[in-house]
Amino acid sequence: MIISGFTIIRNAVLFDFPVIESISSVLPWVDEFIVVVGDSEDNTDALISSIASDKIKIIHANWDTVTYSEKCMIYAHQTDIALSHCKGDWCIYIQADEVLADGAGQVIANACRHYLKDRRVEGFLLKYIHFFGYYDRYVDALHFAYPKEIRVVRNHIEVHSWSDAQSFKIIPGFDYKDYLQKKGTRKLNCIELNAYIYHYGWCRDPRRMVKKVAEQHSLHSGREHVAEETYFDYGNLRLLPEFRGGHPAVMKERINQTDWKHLLKYTGPPSAVLGKKFKLKYRIINFIEQKILGGRLIAGFKNYKRVGRYGF
Repeated sequence: MIISGFTIIRNAVLFDFPVIESISSVLPWVDEFIVVVGDSEDNTDALISSIASDKIKIIHANWDTVTYSEKCMIYAHQTDIALSHCKGDWCIYIQADEVLADGAGQVIANACRHYLKDRRVEGFLLKYIHFFGYYDRYVDALHFAYPKEIRVVRNHIEVHSWSDAQSFKIIPGFDYKDYLQKKGTRKLNCIELNAYIYHYGWCRDPRRMVKKVAEQHSLHSGREHVAEETYFDYGNLRLLPEFRGGHPAVMKERINQTDWKHLLKYTGPPSAVLGKKFKLKYRIINFIEQKILGGRLIAGFKNYKRVGRYGF
């Protein structure tokens, strides 16, 4: 059995991606790791090349933001490029702002062995904790941030990245053009694993985050956005639940070197990004989902078919 890891990255330094920690959390569990490095404005290429591992295989690719201008389809296209270079029976996808929790890699490896010959199983779901603002705060609103997502796929079954690369679908005969298409696609049959991914996409230097948000708006709309503020306003972090667990060991140095905590707020209104979460309607929905339904979404979108659980 061969397991591949894969990711994409561009402007890692400019936008403060924890990509070294991200890749490092997966490396012990894979036989190869494919990194598609985009045309960056910083020293991303040198940063990836500094990882001391012969498992790393760097692929250079330009971002065609004209062809894939709609709703961040460029992310899915770049992800497909990475997946196409994977040789493994199973492929672990980790985004550059995600890190495997300690212990998650072993669960994934065990599941890959257990289901290797069971062709009914096409992918594995991992659970998420979405940090926001700082490493001691997270978002518990399920409709703001997905509680589970596909992060391990079986290779060579016409599986492709989908939408803005949040997930995957089976797309027979795909022409690599419309990553938003639904017709002619189907959801993967997935096993949910008792393993977590820690998502740090909304937990980074506010001075870099404001630039990342501007780029995100540009890629979603197809029109250039320029950051007007000097740093991103995460709002009143005291309104969010406190995270009392531990972070992955590979994140220790990054967290210890944080030099932007003085830019955070613990009074006032919530961030505009989370505004909907605090409206009465969504507070009620969130309470029902969390306390009564045990984390199940009310009319929530799921891009997978769960066919079992493993490692619980």
